Amino acid sequence: MRSFLISDNRDTWVGLRLVGIDGVIVKDRENALKVMKESVKNQDIGILILTEKIVDMIKEEYYEYKLKSKTPLIIEIPDRHGSIREYNAIKNYIRDSVGIHI
Repeated sequence: MRSFLISDNRDTWVGLRLVGIDGVIVKDRENALKVMKESVKNQDIGILILTEKIVDMIKEEYYEYKLKSKTPLIIEIPDRHGSIREYNAIKNYIRDSVGIHI
């Protein structure tokens, strides 16, 4: 199994490419959805990495896949400028997904 990146910027793509992670750069919602759907269906991909801005473009579909699919593992990372998420993003994610307040 391999990892695959869907990024909105070249710097993140190049950085992960240097450590051996393939990926693509997309700039719009339609292409991001297309690549994510293809990647989720690809049995060779074990970890699907998306930048925060890509997740913001396809938020509903991202959370649907993340909650329902067993493979690949879908993760969100910041780009080279750092995180745009608030401090307690994980806490909010749990609250929104499960309904439990921590």
